[in-house]
Amino acid sequence: MADSTIHHWYPSAAYLYVLYLDGPALAWEYLRRHPDYQQDWQNLQTQPDAGKQAAHHWGLRLLEDPALDARDAHPVWFPDHEGVQLYPDADPLPDAALFGLWCFPGSKRIVHDGKRLVLWLRWPGCRLQLAIAPGLGDGMAYVYAIRASATSRTHYPPALADDAVPIAVVRPRPTLSALQELHTLQALDATLAGASLRDVAQGLFPEQVTEGDWHADGALRARVRRLVRRGEALMRGGYRRLAHLPMLEQGRSAPHAKRP
Repeated sequence: MADSTIHHWYPSAAYLYVLYLDGPALAWEYLRRHPDYQQDWQNLQTQPDAGKQAAHHWGLRLLEDPALDARDAHPVWFPDHEGVQLYPDADPLPDAALFGLWCFPGSKRIVHDGKRLVLWLRWPGCRLQLAIAPGLGDGMAYVYAIRASATSRTHYPPALADDAVPIAVVRPRPTLSALQELHTLQALDATLAGASLRDVAQGLFPEQVTEGDWHADGALRARVRRLVRRGEALMRGGYRRLAHLPMLEQGRSAPHAKRP
């Protein structure tokens, strides 16, 4: 067996950030690994006009660089279930807070997704996406809105003030489902790199392999096989459920459908 330690997928510590990602961030982790998505990103460099159509196929407003993981990427899903929308206040109070791009706390990134400005805010333990209405200008009183939807999971902070931002966050112990996502992504990366099921098991569960739990019909082999299949399914469309997006139609007429 080749030395797996030379591969990027082998050290589990590189995946620890996955333990605290929400659904849309996990969706991006699976999508960015799709070979066809990576090819669409490469095509964007030479065919910019095709980028919007390709992005919509994947459930995005704009294509995002697949080299960026969820800690640095800012994918804007389409339709957007998670973002908070800012509008001019039609009936402001005398002491109303005034809008200013740089008065919000945390690190910031602003992009135009082809329809509106989107401001990303990040601070320890939280990230927030703000969609800015075209009529909202600097120094204007504003209100925020969250789309009424059964699938919406946005939790808007009670105040976006500097003193409301923590310096650090004590995170709870990871859940079993979060640990499953870590193992799934690690197994998916290993498979995409050409690793065998035994190589994957050696990377994810080395103690069990060393103890002789690896058998042709053993539980460990079945567990690794399930992780690999789960990762491939999430990469090839299942990620849309994590991002609260409608599933694509299947069949020969669907965009990017595989032909025999």
